[in-house]
Amino acid sequence: MRDLPRRATAEAVGTAMLLATVVGSGIMGERLSGGNVAVALLANTLATGAALVALILTFGPISGAHFNPAVSLADAWQGGLPWRDVPAYLGAQAVGAFAGVAAADVMFELPVFFASQKVRQGGAQLFSEFVATFGLLAVIWGCVRLKQKSVVPFTVAAYITAAYWFTASTSFANPAVTLARALSNTFAGIAPADVPAFVAAQVLGAGVALLTAERVFDWRKSPDEAATLAPAERGTSASAA
Repeated sequence: MRDLPRRATAEAVGTAMLLATVVGSGIMGERLSGGNVAVALLANTLATGAALVALILTFGPISGAHFNPAVSLADAWQGGLPWRDVPAYLGAQAVGAFAGVAAADVMFELPVFFASQKVRQGGAQLFSEFVATFGLLAVIWGCVRLKQKSVVPFTVAAYITAAYWFTASTSFANPAVTLARALSNTFAGIAPADVPAFVAAQVLGAGVALLTAERVFDWRKSPDEAATLAPAERGTSASAA
């Protein structure tokens, strides 16, 4: 409990840097691609994947490098993160996400916050978010359960990099990211009206991933199975894009 402020600060700073990367690289990619959306998305993807590796390696030993409310809630459900710490984690992630968006907009001389007009709606988009979040949680819990914590930064980054391209929504997979990107009318933005459905799909995907992980990886919520590793030791990260 005594180190909670330190862990919450790590979550806020890490989430802010992640969002600055996602939004900033989207702006830069769009400006330099000459109207080629594929090139802009590729730039956005590579920057995000690289940042995920760096940020998870940096903040993982401190807070677990969740950067994602879905990951924090799932970790609490599995017994890794104490429920009393969850509000601090979620609050830090939200504050960090909005700070990261603001930082990216300032760096590119744009208004600090301005509502996105980028429409992302429809069944295909929502199913994409379900799949993206399901896959992200499955990758994290698979690595943790199979005692491969050291590869989590690389597997998470690899999955998100791929998910940018195989999902129609470009894999937000993160409620904090989704909320913050609604206030940036840039390449990475999302219209505020589309946010609730995205978040609902992400939460559903995370929930189904937990149920699947318990069966596939034989996870049991017991002191030995679920709570052996502290969040900082587990390095259960992630975020998305």
